[in-house]
Amino acid sequence: MKTRKTIAISFFLIALVMGVVIFYFDLSFPTGLEGYFKKSYYGQFGALAIAIELMVASYYLFKGNKKANFYLALFGFTAVLDILFHISGFLTSNVPIYGMIMFGICAIISFYISFSNSFNLGKISLWGALLSFVMGNVIEWFFNFY
Repeated sequence: MKTRKTIAISFFLIALVMGVVIFYFDLSFPTGLEGYFKKSYYGQFGALAIAIELMVASYYLFKGNKKANFYLALFGFTAVLDILFHISGFLTSNVPIYGMIMFGICAIISFYISFSNSFNLGKISLWGALLSFVMGNVIEWFFNFY
């Protein structure tokens, strides 16, 4: 229990620092009304969305909720797909390299926790794993395809 809460607090702090301090303050807001309807405006929220996913997963992990493994897998797939799509050139990512490294390390830990059921929060089902993979793809394509 102590290890679970320590990991959850660490994930939460990483998500808070990356999401609020770095990614939120890096957003640029348009001056005119038409700028809010452009895809490039919404594309800059991709890095913030990954940080929010990590924050939600860390909350469920801290509480010991059965949803924790699903949200950890969702974050893991989104973070890994962001890295893979950026490296392969399929999509452009707004996450800086240091963010990709941090999210990549957190994703590896998240995959281990969610698929090994190391904290006995309920094993993730095949459908849960597939749904988290599909949702990770949808999130990645929505924010980075423009």
